[in-house]
Amino acid sequence: MTVADSSIAQSDAPIVTATGVVKSFGGLRAVDVERLEIRRNKITALIGPNGAGKTTFFNLLTGFDQVDEGEVTLDGEVITGTPPHRLAAKGMVRTFQLTKALAKLSTIENMKLGALDQRGEKFWSALIPGSWSAQEREIEVRADAVLKRFNLTHMRDEYAGTMSGGQRKLLEMARALMTDPRVVMLDEPMAGVNPALAQSLLELIKLLPGEGRTVIFVEHNMDVVQEIADWVVVMAEGRIIAEGTPVEIRSNKAVVDAYLGAHHGSDLSKVELA
Repeated sequence: MTVADSSIAQSDAPIVTATGVVKSFGGLRAVDVERLEIRRNKITALIGPNGAGKTTFFNLLTGFDQVDEGEVTLDGEVITGTPPHRLAAKGMVRTFQLTKALAKLSTIENMKLGALDQRGEKFWSALIPGSWSAQEREIEVRADAVLKRFNLTHMRDEYAGTMSGGQRKLLEMARALMTDPRVVMLDEPMAGVNPALAQSLLELIKLLPGEGRTVIFVEHNMDVVQEIADWVVVMAEGRIIAEGTPVEIRSNKAVVDAYLGAHHGSDLSKVELA
């Protein structure tokens, strides 16, 4: 195999895989995923009705919950059981439906916290400002550039707690990019965001694959899924029941059954997904 062939093979390989992943709570098997492959540098939506297991599965992939059985890999490396902060260092970062901005820190301070491998965070280095001050300035310059991209420069020195819900969503995604991730996991990124900010956020998400980043997001709004997703994974009762393009998923009988039961005459695009 030539170097070029090897590069092509790597680009075609899934960046995240889940094999035989099971999670139970008491007698309830909340997640039972036989096999899932997340395509590299694409936007994948994870959808399903209430109680489908989406959030639990998302937490298992991102290390916020532990699998009972099975294996998760990132670029071929087994990451099952790896804690979230170590996953961030490996290139997988997530946001939350309920934002986690530190309300009593300024926007720029929140941003700088997202940067990895800061020398000033180590005890002995922190005692010698000269050992970390240059890096601190570099991080701040990078943070300012990301804030500008997210149209948050005007909030730079304001407390994060003064932001609107939509602005906090933007801040959380901007802070996630400070880790320079390969995989960005977004938990209902549009929840609580007004239409104007939502459109800005959608445009920012659509740019990420072009930067060599893979996006996986949980969403309930089918219009959002139709607009930005390259691939859709549908869960019901803890299992994956369908995969395909947004167009294919809208007309998939198993998906319509999961959401609407026997009411096949309804248009799935008009259903509020949960």
